[in-house]
Amino acid sequence: MAKQTFEISMKQLEAIVGELERGDLSLDEALKKFQEGVKLSKLCSKKLDEIEKKVSILLKDEEGNVREEPFRDETSEIEAQG
Repeated sequence: MAKQTFEISMKQLEAIVGELERGDLSLDEALKKFQEGVKLSKLCSKKLDEIEKKVSILLKDEEGNVREEPFRDETSEIEAQG
C-alpha cells in the first residue's frame, strides 16, 4: 500500500465530510464514514505536528534557541514588488 500523504488524506476527509453533510447515508454508513474521518483527521494532525517540529529544527540558531519568524509567501512578495 502506498504511503498516505497529507494531501491525499485531506482530499479523502473533505469527501467524507461532503457525504456526511448530504445526509443521504444510512446510520451505519454514516458511522463508518465518521470513524474513517476521525482516523484521517488524526493522521493529518500527526503529519502537521511532524512538519512543525522539522520547521522548528530548521529555525534553531547556533545556541539552540528557536526563533519565530512570520511565514513569508514568496509569491505574495513578488506580486507586491511588481
